[in-house]
Amino acid sequence: MGGARASSSSRRPVRRWWLGGKMAAVSLRLGDLVWGKLGRYPPWPGKIVNPPKDLKKPRGKKCFFVKFFGTEDHAWIKVEQLKPYHAHKEEMIKINKGKRFQQAVDAVEEFLRRAKGKEQTSSHSSADDKNRRNSSEERSRPNSGDEKRKLSLSEGKVKKNMGEGKKRVSSGSSERGSKSPLKRSQEQSPRKRGRPPKDEKDLTIPESSTVKGMMAGPMAAFKWQPTVSEPVKDADPHFHHFLLSQTEKPAVCYQAITKKLKICEEETGSTSIQAADSTAVNGSITPTDKKIGFLGLGLMGSGIVSNLLKMGHTVTVWNRTAEKEGARLGRTPAEVVSTCDITFACVSDPKAAKDLVLGPSGVLQGIRPGKCYVDMSTVDADTVTELAQVIVSRGGRFLEAPVSGNQQLSNDGMLVILAAGDRGLYEDCSSCFQAMGKTSFFLGEVGNAAKMMLIVNMVQGSFMATIAEGLTLAQVTGQSQQTLLDILNQGQLASIFLDQKCQNILQGNFKPDFYLKYIQKDLRLAIALGDAVNHPTPMAAAANEVYKRAKALDQSDNDMSAVYRAYIH
Repeated sequence: MGGARASSSSRRPVRRWWLGGKMAAVSLRLGDLVWGKLGRYPPWPGKIVNPPKDLKKPRGKKCFFVKFFGTEDHAWIKVEQLKPYHAHKEEMIKINKGKRFQQAVDAVEEFLRRAKGKEQTSSHSSADDKNRRNSSEERSRPNSGDEKRKLSLSEGKVKKNMGEGKKRVSSGSSERGSKSPLKRSQEQSPRKRGRPPKDEKDLTIPESSTVKGMMAGPMAAFKWQPTVSEPVKDADPHFHHFLLSQTEKPAVCYQAITKKLKICEEETGSTSIQAADSTAVNGSITPTDKKIGFLGLGLMGSGIVSNLLKMGHTVTVWNRTAEKEGARLGRTPAEVVSTCDITFACVSDPKAAKDLVLGPSGVLQGIRPGKCYVDMSTVDADTVTELAQVIVSRGGRFLEAPVSGNQQLSNDGMLVILAAGDRGLYEDCSSCFQAMGKTSFFLGEVGNAAKMMLIVNMVQGSFMATIAEGLTLAQVTGQSQQTLLDILNQGQLASIFLDQKCQNILQGNFKPDFYLKYIQKDLRLAIALGDAVNHPTPMAAAANEVYKRAKALDQSDNDMSAVYRAYIH
């Protein structure tokens, strides 16, 4: 669903359309195709399906569980946020022109074609069965003339009726071409509303063939889930693969977290675990009963803690400057760690991360056997490996979990979490990760998440510098910067990031959403990572020099988009 948010121009009319007009009540049922409105996302095509057994229905207003096409999203959606698919299809296609939106619509049409094919196959099969039964009856009856004549007449009627039936079906389909085969079958066999029949219990949406092409950014290295018809390969016999909407019998050892995780496998054989979209399940998160600690309430940490509290977690915080409203206050990092089961930390750089653990009254002094420490800072692999070693040497458990995002995404609980280290601890953190992020990946041994995070931020920082370079080049050559932004927003580069950062530049508003000094730090560490393996990073190196120039112009504490000022001074 995220891809539908590519440009602000395509979002606004959708929102007005959904909220503006009142729609007459429509009766919906299991298996119906719908447009579902989820949070701040635009309406998206989906199908009403049965939820997993352990995913309870939210209290309050009536809602249905919807699996969205072309994505991995699924959610409980209130009835007033649902509209029939076919009745509003043309209207929605006119409003939303996004590439991923079109892929989702294509996935719906592919699903309808497959359903129609199955319906026709079923129809032919039942006709063949009937003919076989009639032939069997003919052979078993006495071979008299009267009986033969009766049988011949009977068969004639059967064939005639079958022919008329086929004509009626054909005529019906041409008249109701816009309706789904699923709905036609429902209309032909009316029944009382209420409990679905047995054969509808496990209605699921087959994965679209276009899904793999939608992977982008840090998720590009991972395979999507194999469908039900494909064989599943287990890299680890104790680590079974399942997808929330497609699994009938999840692995016993993961029953407690089936509503929180989906698991996929890299080509390298290592395993990644991805949490379900938090916007889809936040309403039914069961917070862990473990006591949570959090160290560092900066741009990212403050939003993370707010979402942990909002979802019912008990949180004790420590920060050098201020207390977070609603959370308990710890006097020192050591005190927080000693009084909590799992302690998260999110600080600015490798030095701060080491000082927090190894300094006076630091984390290490509070570590006892069984205590858990999760470092969410973006640091280099050497730093995180050193911290893991000292934590584990005291009997503690360690997980690195740097986050991709910015202050707004942190506030919205939409971060992407990259984790590595203690897999069991990763599972224990599942409700926390759902509260703070939309997606999480488990990347294997300690150090992998740090490397991946630096690569992600290297790409992002280089892209930001290129955006600034393009806008300044447009200005000095007499081109409209706003027109350039409009053109980019209609092309393949369209994204929320591009739109927001260009708007910052055009408005001269560099209030930090991601500090410039931190993206420069990440570029520097990414370049060092490349040097360590003798891999060239010339684009990152060039971008790094531009950010260093911006820092020399006192832009360190502004947003990364302030790199623009390095080009105009």
